This record gives sequence, structure tokens and C-alpha cells, in this order.
Amino acid sequence: MTTWHREMSRWARGRPRLLGPDDEDFVVVTATTRPAKLGQPFSRWSIRKLAAYLRTVHGRVIRIGCEALRCLLVRRGITFQRTKTWKESTDPERDAKLERIEHVLEHFADRVFAFDEFGPLGIRPTAGSCWAKHGRPDRLPATYRRTHGVTYFHGCYSIGDDTLWGVNRRHKGAAQSLAALRSIRAARPDGAQIFVIMDNLSAHKGTRIRTWANKHRVELCFTPTNASWANPIEAHFGPLRQFTLANSHHPNHTVQTRELHRYLRWRNANARHPDVLAAQRRERARIRGEKGIRWGGRPLTPAVA
Repeated sequence: MTTWHREMSRWARGRPRLLGPDDEDFVVVTATTRPAKLGQPFSRWSIRKLAAYLRTVHGRVIRIGCEALRCLLVRRGITFQRTKTWKESTDPERDAKLERIEHVLEHFADRVFAFDEFGPLGIRPTAGSCWAKHGRPDRLPATYRRTHGVTYFHGCYSIGDDTLWGVNRRHKGAAQSLAALRSIRAARPDGAQIFVIMDNLSAHKGTRIRTWANKHRVELCFTPTNASWANPIEAHFGPLRQFTLANSHHPNHTVQTRELHRYLRWRNANARHPDVLAAQRRERARIRGEKGIRWGGRPLTPAVA
């Protein structure tokens, strides 16, 4: 190899890295640590704030530009994400309630229903998302005069045939909950026992409701406190919000209710086939069994020997 080739080979390697593996690990650990724990007066990092802090760490000064820092974080799998919240149920009967809900969903899916309230629903322009030319999204007026009051959608969901229905009411309480339960009972008029999954609210379990349920062969399966995710209807309120409230500017509750029920008619006309629903439930149960977890991410209770 000539002198020229040796010289080019030496320079072809580019500029030597300024940060070693240990330094990169330190940057990643710092970026994923809450700034308040490191004595900083803010709740999250920006690239500029993080780079400035790294230059002031006692005993380990790391000098790196903002763009190089951003590339380093991306290379190490660190991205800017929205914080998520969670609730821990303190219900002393949590396990028993979850096991009962899981049991009826697995063995009596064609006779299981779910009920919950969705709202409050006000009358105001509601932003959303849509397809549009770049930089030219649809716009809604920014008027927030709320002079129409609110309503609540009392939703009922049939697990077996993937049907969602309900009514809008001005108030939510025991009387409205009982009316919803009666509509669920009417959806299965053969008199066979049915199961209704509901949130653990006082408006859902009064003496009048329990007496009616016992008389009409309706078992009320309450979700644990702070565990509304165990109610299957919750997963259907998100699409209901996205496709009826988002991007809307309804003039009054009458129009809002009409549009909501138009969507429900379309949704139910395009419901998934019962065989598809059953196959999806079996697949989810199989995956949970393989991973050794309960639905909701909770570990399975160890079997008693």
C-alpha cells in the first residue's frame, strides 16, 4: 500500500466519536429521568434543556449539540412520547369481580351485555382530524358559549352480536339506569338469564334496580372501583366520540342526538359477523394463556396444587 493510500485510509474513517458507550448510556439515563429528580425546575426535558444540563453535570461534562443529541436519542430508541395515566383499583373485591366478568365473557358471550353513560355532551365546536391538503385543514369556529346544558348518552352494548344502542338524557341516575336495563332485557325476550356488566356506581346498584334484576333474571356484574376498562362498552365510546363529536358544530342537542343515532344505525348495519367475533375472543384468550396474563395485563392467579 502506497503512502497516499495509507493517508486516505487514515482520514476515511471520519472524525473520531466524541462520546463513548458509557457517555451515551449516561445521556440515555438522564433523558429518561424526570428533570425534577435531578433538581431541575421543569417537568420534562427539551433537547436544548437536556444538552445544557449535560454540560453542567459535576464530574462528567458532556458537550454535545442539539442535533447530535437528537440523533443519539433516536438511535438508542428514545422518542418524545405523550405521558399516559393509570389507575390502581383499591376495591377489596377486585379479583372476584374481574374473574366473574371474565367467566361470563368466556362462557356466555351470547347472553352478555354492557351498560355505561357517555358524556357529558355539550353543544360547542369540537376539533378533530380529517383528510385535507397540506397546510389547509378544515376550520371550525372558536365560540364556546355553552347555553344549551349537557346530555348523557346511556349506551347499551350486546357482546354476542356487536350491537350498540342507547338514548340521550338530560340526567343520569337510578331511574335512567333502570330504563336502560329494561331495554337490554327487551333485547333478549326469551326469558333466559342474561348478564350485564356495569360500572360500580351508586346509580347502578340501588335497591330498586337489584330487586328488578332478581325478578327478571338479570345478573349485574360490577367492575371494580377505578377499573372502568373492564367494561367492554368503553372501547366503543372512543369511535363514537371520533365519528360523531369530533369535527362537529351542532347547533343544539336535537341535531347532535340525531347525528349520533345516524352513526349508530350505520355502525350496527356494518357490525362484525358473530363467527368473527367468536374467533377474535378465542384468539385473545389463547394469547393471554400463552403469556400467562389476565386481560388488562394482570398476571394470572397461580393455580393451587
